[in-house]
Amino acid sequence: MNKAAFLDRDGVINYKAPEGQYVTCREEFRFIPGVEEAIATLNEAGYLVIVVTNQRCIAKGLLTCAGLDSIHEWMCRELADAGAKVTEVYSCHHESEPPCSCRKPAPGMLLRAARVHEIDLTASWMVGDSEADVGAGQHAKCRTVRILNDGEIPSGGANLFARSLLHAAQQILKL
Repeated sequence: MNKAAFLDRDGVINYKAPEGQYVTCREEFRFIPGVEEAIATLNEAGYLVIVVTNQRCIAKGLLTCAGLDSIHEWMCRELADAGAKVTEVYSCHHESEPPCSCRKPAPGMLLRAARVHEIDLTASWMVGDSEADVGAGQHAKCRTVRILNDGEIPSGGANLFARSLLHAAQQILKL
């Protein structure tokens, strides 16, 4: 069985768009410093790195599935060029209502990845910047890291709290 580091995208790998807006093209996609090093470090420690991201901009008609795939293919190439391998990207394209099994905090994307990549979820981590991310990890029986936004105080049920993905990776590897 494999172990994985499941990563949310917006707010973990790249800077989030302003509230109510979405990253809809690669020109709007800006990597957070240290992401390449963090992913490479997780790779070296034997973790599959899998991105799991809610992208309701598809349901809102702001981006096509092909457009989202293009952004993710570019993101993965950029990371790979820096020595950081993303095994796969899963995305939920649904609106928040009605509920679906893949939109975080539901664990559907993590469970699907676990089946496809033979992942031991109890040996894996979910890293995200929201309670929905933490909830998805908990529902899938993963350990969880919550990335805190500037000035945010640790609260909620995550196993660990970090200021960045690099900080999260460093903490995970100490355990």
